[in-house]
Amino acid sequence: MKRRILLLLLLLALVLAPSPAAATTTQNRIIVRSTLGSTVLSSLCLLQGCTVVQALDGTLNQVFLLTAPVSVDLNGLLSVLRATPGILEAEIDQVIPLVGGLNQLSSIPSGLSDNTPVSYFGTSVWNGYANQPAASIIHVSQAHTNFSISGAGIIADIDTGVDPNHPALQPVLLPGYDFTRNQEGASELNDFTQPPPSGNPPSAIQVNQSTAAVLDQSTAAVLDGNSQYAAFGHGTMVLGVIHLVSPTSRLLPVKSFHSDGTAYLSDILRGIYYAVQNNANVINMSFDMTTPSQELSEALAYANQLNVICVASAGNDGAQEIVYPASLQSLVMGVASTNNLDQRSSFSNFGNAIVWVAAPGEQIITTYPFSTYSAASGTSFSSPMVSGTAGLLLELQNGSNQQKAAAAIAHAVNIGPNMGNGRLDLLLAMQSVPNSGGGNPPPVDFSLSLSPSSQTITAGQSTNFTISVAPSGGFDQTVTWTCSGVPEQSTCTVSPASTLLDGSSNASINVNVSTTARPASTGFLFPWNAYPTSNLLMALLVALASYTLLRDSRKVQASERRWKLAYGAVMALALMCVSCSSASTSTPPPPQIGTPAGTSSIVVTGTSGSLHHSVTIKLTVN
Repeated sequence: MKRRILLLLLLLALVLAPSPAAATTTQNRIIVRSTLGSTVLSSLCLLQGCTVVQALDGTLNQVFLLTAPVSVDLNGLLSVLRATPGILEAEIDQVIPLVGGLNQLSSIPSGLSDNTPVSYFGTSVWNGYANQPAASIIHVSQAHTNFSISGAGIIADIDTGVDPNHPALQPVLLPGYDFTRNQEGASELNDFTQPPPSGNPPSAIQVNQSTAAVLDQSTAAVLDGNSQYAAFGHGTMVLGVIHLVSPTSRLLPVKSFHSDGTAYLSDILRGIYYAVQNNANVINMSFDMTTPSQELSEALAYANQLNVICVASAGNDGAQEIVYPASLQSLVMGVASTNNLDQRSSFSNFGNAIVWVAAPGEQIITTYPFSTYSAASGTSFSSPMVSGTAGLLLELQNGSNQQKAAAAIAHAVNIGPNMGNGRLDLLLAMQSVPNSGGGNPPPVDFSLSLSPSSQTITAGQSTNFTISVAPSGGFDQTVTWTCSGVPEQSTCTVSPASTLLDGSSNASINVNVSTTARPASTGFLFPWNAYPTSNLLMALLVALASYTLLRDSRKVQASERRWKLAYGAVMALALMCVSCSSASTSTPPPPQIGTPAGTSSIVVTGTSGSLHHSVTIKLTVN
């Protein structure tokens, strides 16, 4: 059956084969979605003069890139492909520009010269980066503090790559992939051969129309005005903005763009499928195009189906126009740019058809290759603020997806018409999440409950109690345990001695209290065993007095006997008192033998950092 289908396909291909056209040195590139597999496609291409280059959708093997010389009529080839059973779609592979538009950097912000080092979630960064105006406008620091969040999940950026050695990004940076070279890693430093140092100290220098960076003059001279490097550093800058908002989310660089700012749509598709299949939770796309693509829609639908949140920039033409992927609003959040006065940036595209929300995008201070910093303007730098916000939502709301994230981010500051839901506000977005209590974030804490709360036992017995430890707000720290108020001659043991909570599951702790039996009563008035030397002397004196009294009782009158008996008793008592008093000043009091009867309040305390919580056990010992 398969052979018959193959023969039919080949016959159809022969009938519809296009006539040759003038040859050039370039190639036609076609993206094909097919259920035929690469083998049948390759057979078809043998007759049509095309080549199956590779699958674009990773492990799915349904979307392929075909190339053909321009001697093959492109429209004819598309007709053949679209008419072939088993081929679901065929479209031309576009070239997507990353740069261009009206987003000129009019001046270098003063914060770019503020290189005072500050600690930012475990790394040292410039103060001008961590505390820039844009971060204050959208309440980055307040969101981190009020909701005890700093980001979760993996955020992918389809871009020009990254400086893999940048100290601000390195702790959270994943290797990524370079689709422009088909190799592991996504370093954009491979695009740049740095000239020998000029000896001039670094300074903030204009690199291109939208970016200034702190560079030495020789490096800046290579980059400034050189079309080969028109987009160099773009990926590092975008990832720096994501990191500013969501500093503990992992960053996945996907290099689909060259340093000149161009990318084939096929490499962007490869990047989307790669990000999804490598566990990305968010995909940032700081690019736009005016020509629709069915395969781009299919790729983003695939991402959404696997709960990946997608964000894209609205473009920098200053126009109300339709661009992709921002206009795919059921699949993507499109982001426009505002200035520090909550006004639409003059370069930003607008219109509710492409804008879901706006975010600051002028004079944004961010990371740059060569382990330095830059300032830039454009919707490219508004989009990653929303992607970073999605990273915060992932930490606050389990199971967040495109629909949930978009609904939360839609709680924004109204800034007028044609700007979607308004300007991004992290506090409003986080407060809208249902499990945050409508503005009252869950405390990062733990609570204790005891069972049973009281017990009655006999001295010499032991008993057990159970403490249930419940984390809240994602509390995932270690709790250590102590006991106090234990009765004499008893022990309190908590097992385990410390507990590591996982942020969601309750833990069970066992508390064992053991008491000591009391010996039977001896009937003696004095504690003879406590003072052996003094008591021996006292006993000898009592025996001597008794012997004297008994001996004299035979020789004297009854009255004299009574007198001597009284005298001897007094003397014996005095000696006993002297002996006890002497012993008490030279020997410590005797230990309690056995747990005394009565009710005790035993306090078990769990401690983690500055958090302390206790339960009280009522123990009655008979």
